[in-house]
Amino acid sequence: MKIISKDEYNISEVISELIDGSGLVYLPKIFNKKQVEKARDIIINETQDGIETGGSHFNQRDSDVKEQRRVWNLINIDNVFVEMVTHPKIISIMGEFLGTDFVMGSICASRTMPGFKGQEPHIDYPYWDFYREKSFPSRINSTFPLNGQATIIIDPFTEKTGATAYKPGSQKILHYPKKDDNFFENFDLMLGNPGDLILFNGAVWHCAMPNKSKTGRIGILIEFLPKFVKPVEDMLTDLDQEFIEKASPIMRQLLGFNYPWPSTPPHHPLEFEKK
Repeated sequence: MKIISKDEYNISEVISELIDGSGLVYLPKIFNKKQVEKARDIIINETQDGIETGGSHFNQRDSDVKEQRRVWNLINIDNVFVEMVTHPKIISIMGEFLGTDFVMGSICASRTMPGFKGQEPHIDYPYWDFYREKSFPSRINSTFPLNGQATIIIDPFTEKTGATAYKPGSQKILHYPKKDDNFFENFDLMLGNPGDLILFNGAVWHCAMPNKSKTGRIGILIEFLPKFVKPVEDMLTDLDQEFIEKASPIMRQLLGFNYPWPSTPPHHPLEFEKK
């Protein structure tokens, strides 16, 4: 994992690391204490036992909710999450990685509770069912990315709290991790402190590890996609109309408003640009 100062970095080296290197870059101290504390307070409130308000949607079984709790569509809850997802470093790197018209596929908070048993190694949408290889196009490969992930650390990511494990370089050959790949025999951890940012290629094998601490662990998980890939989370249905009307140009891009298709009849790009 390449560590990059927030003040000095070469974006071409970042892209090279995401595609041809470990698959991850680590940017420390991107978000300030006030932002982190506000985000944490909101997520704690949204994930209390029996609470399901604001943007919260618990889609796990009741037994899972006790161990891992998710809050979806965070931008519909508070502006602090808008500030985070539109941070200039995130936008510039993802614009180079996925194309300038990239979109946001999902934004959620993950809170793993004490006793959380961890996940199986996987790769992220649109690859997350890549074990069904025949359902994907012939010769699909890793030479160009279809997913960029951002993890904003809210609580310390340590070995004890179950920091995300990953296999460095596993994105280079597009392949869903199998049991005989022996992921847990050789892996690294995404370790970090509140306010730090981790960006990684969604084709990197990874999984949350068991939380053996006495406290929960919160991270904000953001998925970015090329403009032509359908988002995994339906953010627009629940999004407040006033939010959409007042959204900044970059937020409108992230929500897919800059891409005119599908349309009836199909508009030619030049026709769309003249409007």
